[in-house]
Order: sequence, then C-alpha cells, then structure tokens
Amino acid sequence: MMFRVDRDVLAEAVAWTARSLPARPSVPVLAGMRLEVTEGGQLKLSGFDYEVSAEVTLELQTGEAGVVLVSGRLLAEITRALPAQPVEFVVEGAKAVVTCGSARFTLLTMPVEDYPSLPAMPPAAGRIGSDVFASAVGQVAVAAGKDDTLPMLTGVRVEIEGDTVTLAATDRYRLAVRELKWQPDQPDFSAIAMIPGKTLADTAKALGNTGAEIEIAMSSVGGTGEGMIGFSSAGRRTTTRLLDPEFPKYRSLLPTEFSARADLPTSAFVEAVKRVALVAERNTPVRLAFRGDEVVLEAGSGDEAQAVEVLPVDFEGDDINIAFNHQFLLEGLGAIDSDVARLQMTTSTKPAILTGGKPVDGDGGVPDYRYLIMPIRLSS
Repeated sequence: MMFRVDRDVLAEAVAWTARSLPARPSVPVLAGMRLEVTEGGQLKLSGFDYEVSAEVTLELQTGEAGVVLVSGRLLAEITRALPAQPVEFVVEGAKAVVTCGSARFTLLTMPVEDYPSLPAMPPAAGRIGSDVFASAVGQVAVAAGKDDTLPMLTGVRVEIEGDTVTLAATDRYRLAVRELKWQPDQPDFSAIAMIPGKTLADTAKALGNTGAEIEIAMSSVGGTGEGMIGFSSAGRRTTTRLLDPEFPKYRSLLPTEFSARADLPTSAFVEAVKRVALVAERNTPVRLAFRGDEVVLEAGSGDEAQAVEVLPVDFEGDDINIAFNHQFLLEGLGAIDSDVARLQMTTSTKPAILTGGKPVDGDGGVPDYRYLIMPIRLSS
C-alpha cells in the first residue's frame, strides 16, 4: 500500500477521524486508525469505538491499493507537525513509513483483521445547512448535563415533525430549546432521537466548517436502523449510537406569562456579570435587582469580598430581585446569538427565560431559541 497526498489535506482528515478514537480503549486495536487505498484511487480513513464512527474519503492522484491500521492519535500528532510539503505513506511489511520533506517517521502497524467493521449508515432522512446546524446544536448542547450517572440528561433530544426540527437539552438547572427548519426527503417524516450531547456538539462543530449541506441519516418512528443516527458532508461521515429516548416533558416547564421583562445590550451584560462574578465563590450567585431603568448586579456578602455594578436597562413590569448561578447565566448569554438579551421573569423563585433580542414580528411571537434558567433562592 502506498499513497502521496498534500500535507494539509491529510492532517485535516486524520485530525477529524481521530476525534472518534477512545482515550482509553477497551482493547488496543480500537486505538487504531484504518487507512485504505481503494482500486478507484481513493483514500479512506476511519475510526470506530463501537459507539461513534468517523470516516473521511479523499481523492488521490497517486496510490497503490491496500489496507493498514496504525495508532490514530500518534498519526494525528505526526501529520500536524509535518512541514508544508507532500506526504508519502508507504507500508513496508509490519511497518508504515511516513515521509515529508526531510522528516521520516516509522510506525508499527496493528492487526487490521481484528478491527471492527464500521456500521452502515441508516436511511437518509434529509438535509440541513451546516452553519445553521452547527449554530443550533451549539446553542442547545451548552445545557446538556455532564453527570454520566444520569445518562438521559447528558443528551440532546431531537424531535422532527415534517420540516421542523426541535432540539432540547437540560441538566435540571437550565433548559435550552431551539427550533429550526430542514429539508426532509419525505414531507411527513417524523422521528425522535436522543443523541449524546458531547458527540453531537463535536460532530456539528466539525461538519459546520465544511460549508456544505449536512445529510442526516436516521430511521423514522418505527422504521429500521433505530438506535443510530448518521451525519455526512463533503466526503465525511459519522455515526453514533443513540441514548434511551426518555426525557423530561420539557414543554410544560417553559413559562408563557411573565411579570417583568428586561432588555440589555448582550456584550455589556456579559462583561458586567464577569466582573461582578470575580468575587463569587463557585456555588454562590450573582444577584440582580431590577428597578425602573437600571439593574444592580451584586456578588459577595458579609465578611467576603463584594462587587456591585449598575447597568441601564429597558425594563417593564414589577420590580424584582433575582439571583442566578453566574456560569449558567454567562453560558446562556453566550448562546443567544443576539446584540440584545431579553430576560423574562415571573418571581424571584420561578424560572426565567433568556432569549435573543425583541421578537421580529413585534407581537410577542415565540422566539426560535429559549434558554430557561432556574434562579437561586435568596436568603431573607
């Protein structure tokens, strides 16, 4: 087996494939990356850990057909460090030799026959713009739980009804919901999937850089291929196993009536929260007091360090004192993708809703992204 390819093209493909490799493989062979040169002159790089698979296909000008398995992470480090010259990869017996300019690396190969076959892609279901998909997933995945003892909270729930996709994630302290449009292959397509949050976020970010449409492959409700979802774009494809679809009935958690509404410039709000939070311990809140046309941000109390800052605000409703985990608040502000942050509140103990800006239609229509955040009870 042999091939020659541009260094940047190879390094990018290897790095993308290596993201699916397990940090602590259950068996040594799963740390490998499979490289195959086909008779048609293509190079296929693939990785699989029985949960997530990744494959990239490159067109070659020079290559001899064959298959080899080498350490994926080591190959990624090597290709990233190579000089900007064409790379030649040659298999010589039980070793693979990588040459680029005056640099030469020799890698031990692994038994390719012991490597598991990649799962087949589920049926194609539809397409969506890569930038829109990456943005939406990023907005929602921020609220997914990190506690593996509660697996249903570590995922992003994907609900598809016709041309509408709804993404939702929660860790019990905040909830993020985003609605967006896509192009289903069948107008009446309907499906529900629970995708591991970190895997979906990594996939969306990686495919979001391709500039091409992403094809989503999944079965409809009751169809074949359930338990897996696939994404492909620009010669890259990835699959992941799904989590149990059990998920809180989140729509009932979203309040629809509020007693107060505050609009603030997002960047100024973010910077003020960051400054005030400098004196806040990890689990102590940032307190917000809305009065008239200003909001007072405070953190720290008693014998501790304290911080106070005042911001102008476009405010309507009853005066309110409310407190939030500053990290959750900052992550929500970072996700709304708007110059204006709208915070809608009911009481100091009930969930608040953070959205981006003012509704476009001006009549209180539901925004496509909502970030619910639970307040922290203030001691009297």
